Amino acid sequence: MIYLDHNATTPVDPAVADKMAWFLREHFGNPSSLYPIGRRVKELMNEARERVAGALGVDRGEIFFTGSGTEADNFAVFGTFDAAPERNEFVTSAIEHPAVIEAAKTLERRGAKVTYVPVDEYGTVSLDHLRSALTPKTGLVSVMHANNEIGTIEPVAEIVRIAHERGIPVHSDAVQSFGKIDVDARKLGVDFLTVSAHKIYGPKGIGALYIRRGATICPFVHGGRQERGLRAGTENTAGIVGFGEAVRVLEEKGRKERARIEKLAEALKRGIEQKIPGAKFNGPPENRVKSTINFAFPGLEAEAILLALATKEIYVSTGSACSEESEEVSHVLQAIGLRPEIARSSIRMSLGRSNAEEDIAVVLRELPAIIAKLRSISAFHPEG
Repeated sequence: MIYLDHNATTPVDPAVADKMAWFLREHFGNPSSLYPIGRRVKELMNEARERVAGALGVDRGEIFFTGSGTEADNFAVFGTFDAAPERNEFVTSAIEHPAVIEAAKTLERRGAKVTYVPVDEYGTVSLDHLRSALTPKTGLVSVMHANNEIGTIEPVAEIVRIAHERGIPVHSDAVQSFGKIDVDARKLGVDFLTVSAHKIYGPKGIGALYIRRGATICPFVHGGRQERGLRAGTENTAGIVGFGEAVRVLEEKGRKERARIEKLAEALKRGIEQKIPGAKFNGPPENRVKSTINFAFPGLEAEAILLALATKEIYVSTGSACSEESEEVSHVLQAIGLRPEIARSSIRMSLGRSNAEEDIAVVLRELPAIIAKLRSISAFHPEG
C-alpha cells in the first residue's frame, strides 16, 4: 500500500498507540474528581496540555481541548460572536476549510454579514480586499494558516497586524500547517488558533483551540466546569494523552522527517511534470506546504484517476476529506480561477512519514500509464 493522503488523516504513531493503551489499562479516573486516581489523570492531561502549548509557543493555560479541529474552529467563530453580538460581521477567506465556511453560512442565516475575501491564482488572500472588508462592526477575521488542498501558506501575521490596528480579533485554522511548518501562535499574533491530533500521527476525536490570554470568548459547550468552564463535558482523556505523545514524537522526529518528506514530494512533483504532458500543477511555486501536491489532468475526471490508482493500492484524494463525498467542484480550485472541468480533473497527493523513495518510483511508473490509458478512452481529451 502507498498512502498519499496524509492531509486527510495520518496513521497513529506506534508510540502514541502504546501510550494510549497504557493509559487505558492503568488510568480510568475522572479528571474532575478530587481523589488520587482522578488527580493522576488530571496530571497526565496537563502534561499533554503543556506539550501542545510548548509546540505552539504559548502557555499551558491558553490551550483548550476539543473533540476535533472542526469543533475548535466552530468554538472560535461562534464563541467570539456570542461574546459580542453587536459586532455581527465576519470576514474570512474564499478557500477556508468547510469547518469555517459552514460556520460562516450559519452566521449568515442568523443575520450576520459575511465577507469572503478573494485569493489570487496561487491561493493567497488579497490583503487589499481584506482591508476594505473590515468595519467597526467586524467581530472576527478567520484565515487559515495553510490550505488543505493546495498547500498555500497565508500571510497570517500581516493579516493580524491589519485587523488588530482596528481592534478586531483573528482566528487561524492551523490544522494543515501544524507539524509541517513552524507554527508559533505568539509570533503569528493570533487571538485563536486551531490544531488537531490526527493530522500529526495522533488519535482522531481530539483537537485543541489556543485562546490568547485576555481574548474574549463565550463557552461553546455548556454544562460542567471542564476546560475552565469554556468546553463542558468529561474530557477525552485517552485522546488528550495520545495528542501529547504525538507532539512529543513530532518534536523528536520533526525537522529531520520534514526535510525527508519535502524531498520526496519535490521528486514526485518534478516526475509528474516530466512524465505526464499537459499535467497542470495547482498552487504556488513557493510559500506552500511542500508535502502537499495538487495536479490537474485536463480532459479527465479525478474520480476515475483516484479509482484506477486504488486498484494499484495507491491512495490519493480529490480534495478535502470533509467534502470528498460531495459532487460539488472544489471551492478552493474555483477560487484560484480554475474552470469547473479543470477543477474536476484535479487530484491531491499529500506525503508523510510512511512514504519512502520506493513509493515515489512506483507512483511515477503507474500514474503516467493510468493517465495515458484514461486519455485514450476519454471523449473529452484530444487523445481520446
